[in-house]
Amino acid sequence: MYRIRFHGRGGQGIKLGARALGSAFFAEGFEVQDSPRYGAERRGAPISAYVRASHGAIHERGPIREPDLVIVADETLVPVSTAGVLEGLAPRTVLLVHGAESAATWRERLRLEGPVVTLPAAGSEAATPPGSACAGAAARLVGVISRTNLEAAIREETAALGERAVEATVAAALDAFDRMGPDAGCVVEGGTPQAGALPSPDWVELPVEGPSLSAPDIFAARTSVEVRTGLWRTTRPVLDEDRCHRCTWICSSHCPDGAISTGSQGFPQIDYDHCKGCLVCVAVCPSHAIRAVAEAEADATPARSGAQEPAR
Repeated sequence: MYRIRFHGRGGQGIKLGARALGSAFFAEGFEVQDSPRYGAERRGAPISAYVRASHGAIHERGPIREPDLVIVADETLVPVSTAGVLEGLAPRTVLLVHGAESAATWRERLRLEGPVVTLPAAGSEAATPPGSACAGAAARLVGVISRTNLEAAIREETAALGERAVEATVAAALDAFDRMGPDAGCVVEGGTPQAGALPSPDWVELPVEGPSLSAPDIFAARTSVEVRTGLWRTTRPVLDEDRCHRCTWICSSHCPDGAISTGSQGFPQIDYDHCKGCLVCVAVCPSHAIRAVAEAEADATPARSGAQEPAR
């Protein structure tokens, strides 16, 4: 059985890519199971998706613990522990990373024994989320999916998006499929886990408690501040003080996460530890003093903002 795990962020087409790969497997005669797994359902938040494909019946359910192929559509997720990108990687597991770094760099950084393949972004992907390109690359790496069936699956899964989007998505997937030619077939099917290797179920003793202890209440204040949801962000808002009119009540009241406060000089102060990059503040700023900057370029942006820098 092929066990394939996708990792990406909300809005990157991870669910679509997994479904398209599953449909392509099905066209080749496989039994298929695919399912997305969401955390916080919003753009930028880490999500994953699972694809199982077998010539026999599939009895497994739930998350894939021992993957044959792990696909990372956004390389910034690799160091995010809650994303679980590296969970269950074995020496035989193939890691496919969509990004600018080389395979040798990732192998050195992560101290991996297994094969690493990279998929640099191409011009054909500019207008499409990376999930479709990753599906195309995965189809070539397993070596059992034809280019024709991949294209048909992509067209089927994107039909509702309109002709222009369909053609762009197909072009990105087929381009990635072609570029993976040197590594075609490097993913090998995993065996069937033996039931004897699984831990035996055990009882968990739960003491009898009153409702004041066991009820689903929150007794400690401000615990959410410890959850740094700024890790979800792919684009950050940056303030230009020269344009700012200090009407901070506008951007701060529209921020859905309360991540904007007023600084000592009256300028908006952005808490990047908890700013998720929704960019509502960019849309509502009347003087256009807040602009969107890609997270990868943020360190090179001149510090003219009065914003609160995230803890390092």
